[in-house]
Amino acid sequence: MIITTMKRYLPATRLINWHLGFSSFTFSLVNHGGGGSGFFNAYATSCAKLQDDPANANANNNPFSDMLVDSFGRMHTYLRISLTERCNLRCQYCMPSEGVDLTPSPQLLAPNEIVRLASLFVASGVNKIRLTGGEPTIRKDIEEICSQLSNLKGLEKLAMTTNGIVLAKKLPKLKESGLTSINISLDTLVPAKFEFLTRRKGFERVMESIHAAVECGYNPVNCVVMRGLNDEEMCDFVELTRDRPINVRFIEFMPFDGNVWNVKKLVPYAEMLDRVVKQFPSLERIQDHPTETAKNFKIDGHVGTVSFITSMTEHFCAGCNRLRLLADGNFKVCLFGPSEVSLRDPLRNGADENELREIIGAAVKRKKASHAGMFDLAKTANRPMIHIGG
Repeated sequence: MIITTMKRYLPATRLINWHLGFSSFTFSLVNHGGGGSGFFNAYATSCAKLQDDPANANANNNPFSDMLVDSFGRMHTYLRISLTERCNLRCQYCMPSEGVDLTPSPQLLAPNEIVRLASLFVASGVNKIRLTGGEPTIRKDIEEICSQLSNLKGLEKLAMTTNGIVLAKKLPKLKESGLTSINISLDTLVPAKFEFLTRRKGFERVMESIHAAVECGYNPVNCVVMRGLNDEEMCDFVELTRDRPINVRFIEFMPFDGNVWNVKKLVPYAEMLDRVVKQFPSLERIQDHPTETAKNFKIDGHVGTVSFITSMTEHFCAGCNRLRLLADGNFKVCLFGPSEVSLRDPLRNGADENELREIIGAAVKRKKASHAGMFDLAKTANRPMIHIGG
């Protein structure tokens, strides 16, 4: 539900059905006038139905387990693992200004526990793992963890989300260790504003990491858009895609404990799209995979691409294939849901794989059809983002 002040950004839509070889999906055809920018077509995607045959859901030669299928038929092939709650930045949308209480180290998953649980998920059908934090690169054993995970039979993609502060010097070894993709978070191209938003210095090091990542064959840059803070820089970020194969991903500001979320700070997807298309009228939608969270676009003459992650105004819950393992061993089936179940405790109490599968499967079956609306989310108890993992 979008409040009245946003209504002028909501385009007229009509529904069309496409068959992409996966199953039937519903697309919303968006007609943008763009305030004089001309007629513009974009597609707002939601997955109406997932594959009927779980055995064909992944190509990793591992049998797909019912453990990863929820009561709505969604098959979860993507696991996000938070490696640490610690971070070398203090981003405003991630961490409360007063900081957070960190989980004592003995209560965090040890490397062998991370690999054991990841192995269980991959053997059950997960084919993509993303490492998050906190800041995963501050771990001294990050390369060894990547190496062990990348060697799991059936894992096709090993990704990482990082703030880039210490990434540049670790990139060659991380690539050797099997890391296949990286998202680097950067919310401003103004050094002084970077220090304000992150409460730390380090802009030049992040830019160095972005350049190094491109040289190593990685491409995405994540930008959380906040009204009055960095929304006027959107087209400057798009310019990064002109001569380099960078994928800039604009993310709607989301509510988490302690980040002082306010709807006035939210720049909805439709408004972001209008801003970009006014300056780049050749913006054209790229066909996305049905489980893709981002709406992806290309621009004539640009080497890179532009994407939008629209969790608040156009959620993609119907096609969600994501699960989360937190640094303290808690298992979370929805980023915005407060429900968590510990995998660490049964693991340390001697639970075997079948018992762990039962716990995971029961949690997955309890996953709701969609998360609550953004105003309800703002009032719902949930952990700070730095505890959950980016």
